[in-house]
Amino acid sequence: MKITQVVCQILRVKSVVAKTASSQDAVIVRVRTDTGLEGIGEADASPEVVKAIIDAPFSHNIACGLRQILLGENPLDTERLWQKMYRRTMYFGRTSVGIAAMAAVDMALWDLKGKHYNEPIHRLLGGKQHDRILAYASILFGRDGRETADIARRWRAAGYRAVKCGWEPMGQNETVDIALVRGAREGIGPGTLLIDAGCVWDARTALRRAQAFAEFNIEWLEEPLREDDIDGYVWLRDRSPVPIAAGEGECGRESFRPWIDRHALDVYQVDLSRCGFTDAAYIRARVEERNARLCNHCYTSPLTVAASLHWLSTCRDAFIFEDCVEDSPLRHNLTKEKVQAVDGWITVPDRPGLGVTLDEDFVKDHLISEST
Repeated sequence: MKITQVVCQILRVKSVVAKTASSQDAVIVRVRTDTGLEGIGEADASPEVVKAIIDAPFSHNIACGLRQILLGENPLDTERLWQKMYRRTMYFGRTSVGIAAMAAVDMALWDLKGKHYNEPIHRLLGGKQHDRILAYASILFGRDGRETADIARRWRAAGYRAVKCGWEPMGQNETVDIALVRGAREGIGPGTLLIDAGCVWDARTALRRAQAFAEFNIEWLEEPLREDDIDGYVWLRDRSPVPIAAGEGECGRESFRPWIDRHALDVYQVDLSRCGFTDAAYIRARVEERNARLCNHCYTSPLTVAASLHWLSTCRDAFIFEDCVEDSPLRHNLTKEKVQAVDGWITVPDRPGLGVTLDEDFVKDHLISEST
């Protein structure tokens, strides 16, 4: 079996608004073979940048577009192809969007592998340890504490036992920050509350907020510092009264390595659309040997939701799953199957590969760019 096509498609909703939500556009990679099989994957990054990395022509041996690297290869050789892509993109890849583009390809290769062997991906990864996982409704803060309370109340009423609110307008001042968390707690009641700060503070301010938020019994404080401040996270985790979570912006094993080596986090959040299955399996093993906790990050489409479920179900201590509840057609309608929590729990797919099927009519209606 050989790879004959690597198709890259960019989809976008009709109205993109100024908010921190990556469910407004998508870059989809489709790997096709001479046997007629197709695997699908996606990356969470700027779609046009990912597409450029896939489409780029040969420049020299370590600066080459992914399509040219993959054509003619056996798609079942996922580990070897990951290493080949990594080696031949060294001049523009390694830890950032180059790895995210590789992750989209890798997701598609594993989907194809599952279809070839007629097995779900979690079985190819070593076997699932959970049939279903408690899900939290992941949504942005409201404009103030009162609106945030209404948002949390809505998703609690929808059956979620856990809710996460995040990003703007947190970070303006202490009064606003505490009002947002108080509102979220009032809305969810006694359920599990998670807070995503959105990379807004220095370490000392983050510690003061963690101390203030402890009163509201939050499950974790996510990304209080900028994503590159590993020293700050190490300092904060050692002092915080609440668990510290981060990692969603990291791309691949090399990006995660210093975080794991330095015990920088309580919860490592791995995005399959930035790490792929191949590197996510490595990250899982490293985090578990540190006895830290793992969670997925996902704020895109059902492709990454399904991928995240396959991976997280293989994690020994998986305890909660990020379930994006953004009101976006890309989140809910890209696939024929609905991949969402029911009564607060989300079920791991058991069909071959990712276990989801693209709605080709939806793809056609939202397609803005394609290359093969």
